[in-house]
Amino acid sequence: MQSFFETHKYLLEHLGTPVRRELINEIDWNHRLIGVKGARGVGKTTFLLDYAKTHFGYDKSCLYVNLNNLYFTERSIVSFADEFRKKGGKTLILDQVYKYPGWSKELRFCYDNFDDLKIIFSGSAVMRLVDQNPDLKGCVAVYRLDGFSFRENLNLATKSKFQAYSLDEILQNHQAICKKITSKVRPLAYFNDYLEHGYYPFFLEKRNYFENVVKNINLILEIDISYLEQIELKYLPKLRKLLYAIAKAAPLQPNVSRLSQEIETSRATVMNYLNYLKNGRLINMLYEDSESTKKPSKIYLQNPNVYHSVMHGEVSLPNMNQTFFLNQVSYRHQVNVSKKSDFKINNHLEFHVGDESRLNNPLGEQEYLAHPMLEVGEGNQIPLWLFGFLY
Repeated sequence: MQSFFETHKYLLEHLGTPVRRELINEIDWNHRLIGVKGARGVGKTTFLLDYAKTHFGYDKSCLYVNLNNLYFTERSIVSFADEFRKKGGKTLILDQVYKYPGWSKELRFCYDNFDDLKIIFSGSAVMRLVDQNPDLKGCVAVYRLDGFSFRENLNLATKSKFQAYSLDEILQNHQAICKKITSKVRPLAYFNDYLEHGYYPFFLEKRNYFENVVKNINLILEIDISYLEQIELKYLPKLRKLLYAIAKAAPLQPNVSRLSQEIETSRATVMNYLNYLKNGRLINMLYEDSESTKKPSKIYLQNPNVYHSVMHGEVSLPNMNQTFFLNQVSYRHQVNVSKKSDFKINNHLEFHVGDESRLNNPLGEQEYLAHPMLEVGEGNQIPLWLFGFLY
C-alpha cells in the first residue's frame, strides 16, 4: 500500500492549479458512496485529485487509486479498502472503476460493511449506475462532470472569477449581467476559440488539440462503448461511419432506413448504435416530447469541439452555434425540438439561435433569441455566449 501513497503524493505535487469546477460545490461530500460520471477527456481524474488536495492535502487519511493498475488483477477492492481503513484511512478515491470486474458488488459490500469509510469513484459516461445497476440501488449519489463551460474556460483565459447564473437569472437580468462581465473582459474575443478548442482540458496541454480530441473520440468508441456495451471490435468501422454521417448532416433529422443502408446494418442496430454514441457523450438526440424509445427528431454532435474535430474545421457556423447552445443548456435543463423555434426548453421556453431575421421581428412572451454577435442584449434578445455561464 505504501507505493500507492507515494503515487498519491506525487500526483498531488504535480497537479498544479487546476480550474475549480463548479461541480465541486454541488456534491454532498458527506455521502459515503459518491460516483462521478463523465465522458472520457473531461477531466475526472484532475477533478478527484483537486478534491483530495483541497480537503486533505497530504494527509494519509485520503488515498487516490487508479483501478487500471495491474495490482488489482489479484487484489480485491474489498480487501484493499479494509486494509486502508484499518490503517486509519477515511476517504478512498477510486479512478476508472469500470476497469475492475465486479466493481459494483464490491462497492456495495464496502458501503454495507465499512461504515467508517467514504468511497468516491469515477466512471465512464456509458456506465449504468442507478437505473440499471441493482447493486448500487439506494446507496450511491451520482453526479455528472461535463467539459469546461464557456465561463470556466473564460475564467482560466482571463484569470477571472465570474460566477455561474441560473437560466431564470439570465432571462430576467441578462443585460445587467452582461454589462458586469463586459466591464472586465470582452467575451466575444474568446468565444470562437472556445468553440474550436475550449471544452476539453486538452487546451491546457502543449500538444495538438484536435489530434487529442480525435484520439479521445476513438478511445470512447474503442474502449468505453465497445468494452462496456460488449461490441465486437470488427463492428467499430460502422460506429465511426455512423458518427461521421451524423457530423456531415448535423443537425440530422434521422432516416433510420437510409442510415442502416449507409453503414450496412439493420435498423435495430442503428438505433442501438445511436444510443451508444449518446451514452458515450458524442451526440445529443432531441425529441418532440419527453425522451422515449422512439427515434429522435434531431441529432447534433455533443459539443462544438467534437463537431470541429470530426469535420476538420469544415463546419457550418449556424450549426456550431446551435451545438454550443444545446450543449450548455442541456446540462441542467430539458431540451426538445420545437415547431416554432430551434429549441424548446423546459417544455415552455422557445429559443431561436442565431436567426438574423428575428433581430427586427417581435418575439413572444416566452420566446427568445440567442444571438452570437451580441455583446449586451436587450429585451428577449440575449447574447449567445451568456448561455455558457449556466455552470
